Amino acid sequence: MIRYEDFESAIGLNWYEVDPNLQQLMHRLLKPADLEWCEPELRRIGALIGGPIAARAEVTDKNPPRLVKFDRSGEQVDEIVHHPGAVATKRDVWESGIAGPRLRREAARRGRHYPELMATALNFMLSQAETGMLCATGMTSGVLALVRRFAPPEVRDELLAKLTAERFDEAWDGAMFMTERSGGSDLSTLTTVARRDGDRWLLNGSKWFCSNVDAGAIATLARPEGAPQGLRGVALFLVPRWRSDGTRNAIVVRRLKDKLGTRAVPTAEADFVDAEAYLLAGERADAPAALDGRGINRMMEMVNSSRHGVAVMGLGIMRRSFLESAIFAAHRAAFGRRLEELPMMRQTLVEMVVELEAAAALVFAAGGEGALARLLVPLAKLRATRGGLRLASQAVEVHGGNGYIEDWPVARQLRDAQCHTIWEGTENIICLDVMRALRDEQVLDAAFGALGARTGDGVAMLDRSRERLLRAQGEIREALMFLSRAERDLAQLRARAFANYLADAVEAALLLEEAEWEMEHRGNARKALIAHLYVQSHLANDAPLRGICSADRATLELFEPLTRYGEVSPARAQTLIAQAP
Repeated sequence: MIRYEDFESAIGLNWYEVDPNLQQLMHRLLKPADLEWCEPELRRIGALIGGPIAARAEVTDKNPPRLVKFDRSGEQVDEIVHHPGAVATKRDVWESGIAGPRLRREAARRGRHYPELMATALNFMLSQAETGMLCATGMTSGVLALVRRFAPPEVRDELLAKLTAERFDEAWDGAMFMTERSGGSDLSTLTTVARRDGDRWLLNGSKWFCSNVDAGAIATLARPEGAPQGLRGVALFLVPRWRSDGTRNAIVVRRLKDKLGTRAVPTAEADFVDAEAYLLAGERADAPAALDGRGINRMMEMVNSSRHGVAVMGLGIMRRSFLESAIFAAHRAAFGRRLEELPMMRQTLVEMVVELEAAAALVFAAGGEGALARLLVPLAKLRATRGGLRLASQAVEVHGGNGYIEDWPVARQLRDAQCHTIWEGTENIICLDVMRALRDEQVLDAAFGALGARTGDGVAMLDRSRERLLRAQGEIREALMFLSRAERDLAQLRARAFANYLADAVEAALLLEEAEWEMEHRGNARKALIAHLYVQSHLANDAPLRGICSADRATLELFEPLTRYGEVSPARAQTLIAQAP
């Protein structure tokens, strides 16, 4: 089991080796041949992130990027100056393979497809150190995908070479500028205009929230001249940091935002002033292609990927919050006992690890492809980002007054966590997107098919949990039928409750599946207890007196194997589960 009392801090640890749940996810979901070469890389990068990258994150937060408007000669330069530690971390992230091409090329050298699960695991560990840094480096993959699919042939190879350069100093990173002053979520109101000028496009307009503002390649939306109003008139463009003649592109940075958190990534207000851009519309880059009405659809491909990245950020904060709390509770004494020995503290830590593992199951499942991912991505974003905020708040309370002080690591986690419920769509927008996804018969069939496949016969001790999940599935189907017939405002009013109920059911199903695997392959009933406790708290509404009179002692008696990732015998788990209401 993990011995938290041996650690002074999470910083300095190998964050792969101290996370048995992440290890189990990789062992369960990766093919054996992929695991053989991926796991050494996970250990190598786990030490890098838990060591120097995590240590620098505390410095970067207190020394955020700054804007230099003019050089000493009075020339406007709009240069973003980063702390040396932030630059060192960016270089590490790129050249280690977290963001750069190293690991993908290693997979190609082995004649294998790079598993996206690996990218999720690496970004998850990086998010535990600094979610702002993941934003600053992680959008490149989304921009890269857009360039591969939609860039004009005459510039595609050149752009790809810069976005996949081996060395950090030669590489272009990516960014996405969408929000304008008129609003963030309603993209139909954007006012940035694109004008055709010979064989190039020029953009003019203002963007309000531009994260990673000094990126080398910026994906953005603009309305070409002559395009209709609304979303059908929006086109997708790539704005490079440098013009084709080698001069600085006309991107004027007005000011950097003074943000609550995520300070590692510079977020700014920026103007395009005849900024040179490439239309991302496939083989053709002419004016008719800009008016095909598909720009927003192309951009949403990156948004969906970006949303999954934000879910990973929330999950990283959940993990860091739990780890710091477990370490602190193993050291701090009160009333003559260590905090982790006190019953309500045990309950807090067990609840944290249950929520963490449920969210991890969902986020890693959402990293796949196909119709099911269309639903799981917004659900993962909804659940993990709210979970990050909730667990960060709990971590502050576990640390007491120390948690509220910036010298300790959890205050920053709380500040950073609030951002993720907003990035790439607020919770309200995400819940509406869940409802839109379920209008697609393919998504609907995939969702309920996946839930049904995970509630068949299995470990007997989980029969009651499976029964509750089956009941929940029936209620979700009934609720969906009601919402499909309800008038629009009433359906939207209930969308948040529905999305959260669906997320409860999906997480429960995934945990039950993990429990079955762990029992079969490890003979360990720990995950069965995690699944049982999750279902008890999220899907059981029949506990008398809200469970106050329950004889269930799993949290007290199995606290250590639950929070320290130890083994639980099936017989012991069966006895404790049977005591539950």
